[in-house]
Amino acid sequence: MKCLEAALGGVQLLEPKVFGDDRGWFLESFNAARFADLGLPTNFVQSNLSRSRQGVLRGLHYQWPNPQGKLVQVVEGEVYDVAVDIRRGSATFGQCFGANLSAQNRRLMYVPEGFAHGFAVLSEWATFSYLCTALYDQPNDRGIRWDDPAISVPWPIASPTLSDKDLRAPLLAEVPAEQLPS
Repeated sequence: MKCLEAALGGVQLLEPKVFGDDRGWFLESFNAARFADLGLPTNFVQSNLSRSRQGVLRGLHYQWPNPQGKLVQVVEGEVYDVAVDIRRGSATFGQCFGANLSAQNRRLMYVPEGFAHGFAVLSEWATFSYLCTALYDQPNDRGIRWDDPAISVPWPIASPTLSDKDLRAPLLAEVPAEQLPS
């Protein structure tokens, strides 16, 4: 596993070693010792899978309090994946980092605690896997509007399909300070 890019206070774009031959391939998506060497957490407590069709945008989501770090990977299809620094007082507050993750490029992204996360599905379907450092905490599940002009995420789709929750999410400037990580 190697870090291709480190950005925004802990977001890391990762590339695993892939071992392949005419039978197929194998990769290690998580190894506690290698993650520790990269300064990444090794205490994942929840594993999730989601499947979405082309044009779906999920996010920008976060939990506060009880934040989750997420190790994300696409196992089918392709998405544009985004992390936004929403830590009050951070030098990169409100900035985003995005990358294409696909079953073909096999890349992973680590999104640290204190960041909002979202993705847009670029392929016909995408199956998205993520390991989380904290359990899902529904009462503290929060969101930021996907098209917040102050963040200016360069989404590759103009008119995404959104959940009601994501349609109603506030702009980052409208979120009370106590609902943002510090």
